[in-house]
Amino acid sequence: MNNKLCAAFAVVGVGILSLSQVHAADMTMGQFEFENSCATCHGVSGKGDGPAAQFFLNGAAPDLTLLQKNNGGVFPVQRIYEVIDGSRDMVVASHGSRAMPIWGQRYMQRTEEGAGFDPLTGEQKEIYVRTRILSLIEYLSTIQEE
Repeated sequence: MNNKLCAAFAVVGVGILSLSQVHAADMTMGQFEFENSCATCHGVSGKGDGPAAQFFLNGAAPDLTLLQKNNGGVFPVQRIYEVIDGSRDMVVASHGSRAMPIWGQRYMQRTEEGAGFDPLTGEQKEIYVRTRILSLIEYLSTIQEE
């Protein structure tokens, strides 16, 4: 079996394991990730009213339910991906400088620490990180206001 196919099966297996843990709480992987990583600042509703926002940000956290509305009615998948993974050329104060993007690095760090699975190869790590980010983005797309 070729390496890319093996990598895909490994990542799918990790995703299924993660989803099986999430399934018990009747939420998607993206919602689970949001509630565990983002809601502290952005609030469970995504409106920027999380309990820690006042301690970490200058002013209120951004309202994530308005991303589509503020982008001419188009959900900005690429821009959100770049902010989360740290490849965006701007500094997002609450996510850290681009030299240390907090959330993208956290996902990669999970692969280094062995998050309940054997160490992954470089390509498998990238797939794992991409899957987590895309799951989160998919969830954000479901909470958009008109």
